[in-house]
Amino acid sequence: MRSERIHPTTTIKTRAECTSVKMAIPIAILDCDLLLHGRGHKTLDRFDIETVSDEFLLTTFGFPREFIYYLAELLRDTLSRRTQRSRAISPEVQILAALGFYTSGSFQTRMGDAIGISQASMSRCVTNVTKALVEKAPECIGFTRDVATKQQSKEAFFRVAGIPNVMGVVDCAHIAIKAPNSEDSSYVNKKGFHSINCQLVCDARGLLLSAETNWPGSLQDNLLFKQSSVCKEFEDKEKHEGWLLGDCRYPLKLWLMTPVQYPETPADCQYNQAHAATHEIVDRTFRAIQTRFRCLDGSKGYLQYSPEKCSNIILACCVLHNVSLQSGLDAWTFERTDMPDQTEEDNDNPEDVNPEAVQIRQELILNHFS
Repeated sequence: MRSERIHPTTTIKTRAECTSVKMAIPIAILDCDLLLHGRGHKTLDRFDIETVSDEFLLTTFGFPREFIYYLAELLRDTLSRRTQRSRAISPEVQILAALGFYTSGSFQTRMGDAIGISQASMSRCVTNVTKALVEKAPECIGFTRDVATKQQSKEAFFRVAGIPNVMGVVDCAHIAIKAPNSEDSSYVNKKGFHSINCQLVCDARGLLLSAETNWPGSLQDNLLFKQSSVCKEFEDKEKHEGWLLGDCRYPLKLWLMTPVQYPETPADCQYNQAHAATHEIVDRTFRAIQTRFRCLDGSKGYLQYSPEKCSNIILACCVLHNVSLQSGLDAWTFERTDMPDQTEEDNDNPEDVNPEAVQIRQELILNHFS
């Protein structure tokens, strides 16, 4: 039988094609592996938090080992639902990536390398963890507390400077963000930069009772307060168990004590001094949060996201602040000495003063500061 002869050039071409096909497979796999696992020498399935020192965790991610474990358990179900892939990033690694960003303010290559993921993966982890923490906000931040806890908080406030029945202190501070667009001036505050105006209420140890992080920077503190959920909640109550303390930018109300704008007596002055000392707790809380979570303090630049995402990141940091405090960490450990970024506003309040509120404040002064 006559066999058909194959031309040598045809044979060579076929071998080259086969070689090309064989080479393409491992290269493609390598590229996918790089995308999944980043540049670091530790792949996702090999990174083990147990292999690194306590000092490494604290200096790199800002929190001790026990807290990271606690947070992983708190968010595990939510983070696992969002990453139901065969080679998904573990909740622990996602949390480390997010903590690294919150506490440093940047997606540093060395941080991604340390836990074996790329910067793109770090960004996704921050998004997932932020959403998970925001979902926990109603559980972790609120005025809903038992009678004994409320009484303990009032006693702690009283020990500061002698003002009774204080339930919380309220104030606002600005977090710088990038300009949403060139035509949107609603986020430009009085200092001329784009920001989110955040209103916080905290107790005597710095635990947040309210955190509203979604207001544009152009909104003045007293106008923000009138629209806030805190104001609505207290206005709707028929009976008040005590009062909040706000500075002179806030309106005097039955449940909100402010300083005497024009003190006339020594008792007025003593009350104002006690008010300032007690109200300082919320400023200290702002400073502690911004110092622990460097992404909020502007040292690494403005938050480079949409206002909505910036708002969520701020709220996530507030949730972390409360969770860390409730787990035994000190709220003031990372407190800085400079004041939080607050815009200067007129102290004169245009609305009519409630005579009953004035009377309540005067009785407070006479009974405790005369």
